[in-house]
Amino acid sequence: MITGLLFGKLAKAFKLPNVTGYIVGGILVVPVIGLFGIHIIPEEGIEELKIISQIALGFIAFAIGTEFKLDYFKKVGTQPIIIAIFESLLAILVVFGLLTLFGELGIIKDFDFSFALVLSAIAAATAPAATIMVIKQYKAKGDVTENLLSVVAIDDATAIIFFGIFAAIAQAIGNTGGETSLGLSIAKPFLEILSSLGVGFVAGLILHYGIKWFTGRGNRISLVLAMIFLVASMSMVFKQLFGEFEFSPLLACMMMGAVFTNMAKEDAFDIVMYLVDRINPPIFILFFVLSGMELNLSVLTTVGLIGIIYIVGRVIGKVLGARLGAEISKAPENVKKYIGWGLVPQAGVAIGLTIVAESIVPHYAPQIKAVILAATFIYELFGPLITKTSLKAAGEIAADK
Repeated sequence: MITGLLFGKLAKAFKLPNVTGYIVGGILVVPVIGLFGIHIIPEEGIEELKIISQIALGFIAFAIGTEFKLDYFKKVGTQPIIIAIFESLLAILVVFGLLTLFGELGIIKDFDFSFALVLSAIAAATAPAATIMVIKQYKAKGDVTENLLSVVAIDDATAIIFFGIFAAIAQAIGNTGGETSLGLSIAKPFLEILSSLGVGFVAGLILHYGIKWFTGRGNRISLVLAMIFLVASMSMVFKQLFGEFEFSPLLACMMMGAVFTNMAKEDAFDIVMYLVDRINPPIFILFFVLSGMELNLSVLTTVGLIGIIYIVGRVIGKVLGARLGAEISKAPENVKKYIGWGLVPQAGVAIGLTIVAESIVPHYAPQIKAVILAATFIYELFGPLITKTSLKAAGEIAADK
């Protein structure tokens, strides 16, 4: 927390988003203190602290869900959904197209279609945390901001669906010996998403009626914390019960927030969100500093051409896909120009998908992990600044900030 506070202040002095300061602080604090022979958080300690990241993602997803008001979607229609589908799909297709092109030209040695499909599929994922933090810090408001909040929320679902489809195709091409049929493999991510949304829906109902029953502020915030902790930990429960069946706590917490915001009375909703906003800052500081601690600078030297293709191709795909989706859905001109640049950050979901990738193309697992970790480092470091710059260019952040 001290590291986050100090580096957040330093980032502000350079007119950078706080989140960039938190991540840089996390990257620097371990080796710098290590120079003096002091190891306040050993490597295994960072691993044990991952529970904080899980909880923080639960809070972030819940906050995104509370933006999903039916009145808003009645007003904007299917626009954010169309943008999310195209930005996810184009990110995959551009990365895959570039990898295939360089493979066919012989520039990438021992090119493998299965490897290219799996790595490209991970490109769909976007990390909402950094984007949300930038929007909150600068109090951004406008068409781009509204659509961006919705798109980063929906992106988690589209990323999981597209990854499931492309990974299933890669498994069929690679003939890895799995007994599951292609149809079942493609259906699996849809079942996982439905189960996650179902758990979130039930949790949202419990939260709504619980808030009506508990009227004291202390009890209400305790109930919100309990429900976020419970839903965020459900992935471990599902893994114990169903083995390989995945569960998305992000989607579940998002659904819980959406159900709550659409059912709660305005005064009760405002009180709960006021209390949640008081708790969020220290959790988010911990989350981003720990994210920085987990980033190993040495991976940057191991990714080579494939890593560069992935990092650059994904950004091109996100920006072009978001633009295409905005054109098709007849979004305002500002949204067409700037929304894609707010989708650069990538972290948690992408890293999680590398674990799934290990079982599909095990021979390439170390290479995929190195590429994604290097990309995470670049995206998380520069993504918040790119998001801030695009929102400022769109006129949705005050000129003096």
